[in-house]
Parts: sequence; C-alpha cells; structure tokens
Amino acid sequence: MQDFNCGQMRVSGCNNHYKFVLGAGAKAKSVTNNLPILSVLCAGIVYCLKFVQSTILYFYTMERYLSSQDESELLPNLLNLKDKKAIEQSEFEGFLLAELTLTDELSVRTKFNIKYIKRIHKLSLGHLYSFAGKYRTVNMSKGGFLFPSAQFISQNMDNFENEILSKMPNKYSSNELLIKDIAIVHGELLFIHPFREGNGRAARILANLMARKQGHEGLNFEKIDAKVFSQYVSAVQAVADKDYSQMERIIRRLF
Repeated sequence: MQDFNCGQMRVSGCNNHYKFVLGAGAKAKSVTNNLPILSVLCAGIVYCLKFVQSTILYFYTMERYLSSQDESELLPNLLNLKDKKAIEQSEFEGFLLAELTLTDELSVRTKFNIKYIKRIHKLSLGHLYSFAGKYRTVNMSKGGFLFPSAQFISQNMDNFENEILSKMPNKYSSNELLIKDIAIVHGELLFIHPFREGNGRAARILANLMARKQGHEGLNFEKIDAKVFSQYVSAVQAVADKDYSQMERIIRRLF
C-alpha cells in the first residue's frame, strides 16, 4: 500500500486501485476508482500520481497570472490563507477531489458543455475562492501573452459550446478522431481562459475526462517538460488563428 499525504487528504494506492479521503469521521468524503493515472496541474505545478506499484510525484513550475501591476501574488481567499504554500496545497486538494469525483460520476451519458466546465471549476476551487465557477471579470496576461478580453468571455464560451462542444460525438470511431477533438477543446479552453484562476488545471481535467469517457487512461501531462512547455504555449497562441495542428501534435504525444 502506498500513501500520499496532503494536509487532511490521503490518497492510498494498491496495485491499480486508489482511495481519496478528505476530512475525517462521518463527514469524510471518499471516492474510489480503478484508474492507474491521475494528472492535475495545481498552482503552476504538475502533480501526476501513478498508482502502479508505487506513487510517483512530478513537478513542473509555471508563473502566475497577471491582471495588474499592483496586484498581490496571493489572491484573497475564503479560508483567509496568507501562506503561498498553504494556498497551493488547498488548491491541489480541491482539484484532486474534483477530478476524482467527476471520474467517479463519468458515464456514456456525460455531456461536456460549458455548464460542465463551470462545475469542474466550482468543485475544484469553491472551498477557496468566491469566483469559483464564474467567468473572470478582469483582463489577464501570462508571460507577455494577453488573453481575450473579459467582456467577451460569455460570448466566446457560448460560441465554444455551439460550434465545438455540442458537435462532439458521444462515441468515437477511432483514437485519432478523439485526439483531434481533445486538442481542439483543450486549445480553445486555454485560449479563452474563462476563469480568474485554475484554467490550465480545469482544462487538463476535462481532457482527462474526455479520454476516460472513451475507455482510456488520463493523458500523460508529466511529459510536458520545459522544452515541450514552450511548444505548448505556442500551440495555445496558435488557436487565435484556429490552428489546432500544434496542440494536436502535443495531445498525441500525451495520449
């Protein structure tokens, strides 16, 4: 049995089985599955937990969003946490619980739409931020790249659903078609960046769920090292021109 301890959270893995526990006693919430891989990008760090013989933890650091020069690096939160590591820990626990919960609920009837995407975000960060599950109201940039203006987020997301999400088949006839759609959805969601925080993590959970709905494991996001990450950023920026070829190559590598 392998245990990964994270505050009040414990993840235990035995062969290909894991159990997630948050809280204690009668109020503890447990989610169990038989998936060997769980990937979450949390607070700029990729945590990939593999429960096959042993638990492996991968790290890759990224910079935070910037909405104004005067903004503090630490966002105001409902738990009144002041320590960066404590906030990152709480975010990680939230995204991990969300992915496990949604994986447990996943079925052939699951519909991936903007309501579902908002739920991913709400489940992940609702315990920590009042903006969880809501579209951002501020303009943001990262690494010098300016994301679409906040005033157009609702319209962009509606178009995203009508033109892409609603047209996805319930069952794919080939892995190649699935990879293409994951690339389009992943690229568009990252380009729009609808939320104030946690866009990449929510997008990665959605990509994992799209793959798992078709009977596959989650994507191998731990393969995104420093070299691949620069290509990853370029792939997101290319979506502005409706060019999904770069993201498709990356998703195929992670599949």
